[in-house]
Amino acid sequence: MATMGAHYDLARFGAERMGFTPRQCDVLLVMGTISKKMGPVLRQVYLQMAEPRWVIAVGACACSGGIFDSYSVLQGIDQVIPVDVYVPGCPPRPEAILDGFIRVQELVHQESLRRRHSPEYKELMNSYGIQ
Repeated sequence: MATMGAHYDLARFGAERMGFTPRQCDVLLVMGTISKKMGPVLRQVYLQMAEPRWVIAVGACACSGGIFDSYSVLQGIDQVIPVDVYVPGCPPRPEAILDGFIRVQELVHQESLRRRHSPEYKELMNSYGIQ
């Protein structure tokens, strides 16, 4: 919430419009502990997003499961969907989230229009079971 506030002002980077349906969004922020039951739901939300889409894993729990090493907690969301940017911290500072958005913008700027149709990208999606 502090990242959207006046002091850090995420709107400077073109992220002022929050969309709460997957079909209207192109960046997915995954925060908090993800249980194994939530894995298929997270994958469905990812698949409903329009191409091109990017994923930011925010915090230790989303990146690696955090301190919860149990049978019910997913040890990193990269087991379910591909992740473009990892933001460390528990909880992450607003500056770290801003840095994650800047890294996504750099990825968007450097990405070729044909990268999503390359054999490497298709192989990555196939490794996650996504066609």
